[in-house]
Amino acid sequence: MTGDPSARPRSVEEHAALVARMLEPLSEEPAEESVPLDHALGRVTAEEVRSQVDLPLFRNSQMDGYAVRSADVHEVPVALEVTGDIPAGHTTPVSLVAGTALRIMTGAPVPTGADTIVPVEDTELVLGRDDDLSGAIVEIRRSRRRGEYVRERGSDVRRGDVLVPARTRLAPRHLAALAAAGVESVTVRARLRVGILTSGTELIATGTPGFGQVYDANGIALAALVQEAGATVSVRASSDDDPAAFERILDDALRTSDLIITSGGISRGAYEVVREVLHPRGADVTTVAMQPGGPQATAVVGGVPVFAFPGNPVSTQVSFVVFLRDPLRAAAGLPGIPPREVTLREPVRSIPGRRQFLRGVLDGAGAAVSPASGPSSHLVAGMAKADVLIDLPEEAETLEAGSPVTVWTL
Repeated sequence: MTGDPSARPRSVEEHAALVARMLEPLSEEPAEESVPLDHALGRVTAEEVRSQVDLPLFRNSQMDGYAVRSADVHEVPVALEVTGDIPAGHTTPVSLVAGTALRIMTGAPVPTGADTIVPVEDTELVLGRDDDLSGAIVEIRRSRRRGEYVRERGSDVRRGDVLVPARTRLAPRHLAALAAAGVESVTVRARLRVGILTSGTELIATGTPGFGQVYDANGIALAALVQEAGATVSVRASSDDDPAAFERILDDALRTSDLIITSGGISRGAYEVVREVLHPRGADVTTVAMQPGGPQATAVVGGVPVFAFPGNPVSTQVSFVVFLRDPLRAAAGLPGIPPREVTLREPVRSIPGRRQFLRGVLDGAGAAVSPASGPSSHLVAGMAKADVLIDLPEEAETLEAGSPVTVWTL
């Protein structure tokens, strides 16, 4: 039902708790899916991944140089006959004869009988040429101990060892390890499918706006915020202020989405199309004691949670950061981004009785903050200059420079 207009505005904490409860079922038993490795960046593993092979796969050289027996280079300088060449990618096993050397490249298989590698900079080819080793003689000028510059099979990881633990957000370094072990796909948490619906007859997506028209910034902003929080956009659509038109895009989104976010159309004026459509479906339309972002609405339609934000661009973005970002990240298996405390670089004024979220810019050390623009909810360019939201408590009217404040990372 619609909230009582005369009721006390809901606190930020109360509304955040409601949103979190609505999303809990989506994170308690997350779905899983298998994705190819080249599509797995940023995904969260649903289970641990164990190596099916030893790494390295075979005993190989750490350096360009010569494979020898350590006993043959115990006393240096010593001249050894070069009996062959082993490039990287050599697929035929080779044996080393005692008292000789085999030229070897980095990553090439170490021949049977060799137990050390002498780097090329510690040698000189005294007979023969680099491009013709027939009858070549190499002088070894520095002794090497047994095992030096030899990468033993399995020295990195053994078959059956855990390569990547469960609940790991896959970074390039994880993908490199998985690829090296021959893993082609990985089981990850499925991404929540989020429908994004914007409303307003004044909105246009592209082209030249006519008198009274504005570009739809909220659709692209919400899509980016959703993807950054580890979810995927199932549908992005917009309607004018005709309730039938909005109802059509809502019903389409319900069929393909785990949750829906709307922007605009929930205030108490006329032409509030989202409120008109969601109210008969049991929406809770309320006011939260914050600025920007005061008008808020929630509903569950056909089992799908719907979160309705106000339409001003800054209000929409602030609402997402304060109410939806961390619950969505939790559902994706990602850590939250908690607010933290810094100090003000200059005095600020706030609105008594409302928790205000100013846009702010941190100093170079990230320890102090200054307002980036005015408090109005339409200042989308000012929002672009900010890297944090400055969280001013309801009871604050003026905070002096040097005062501690809480900031939310953007």
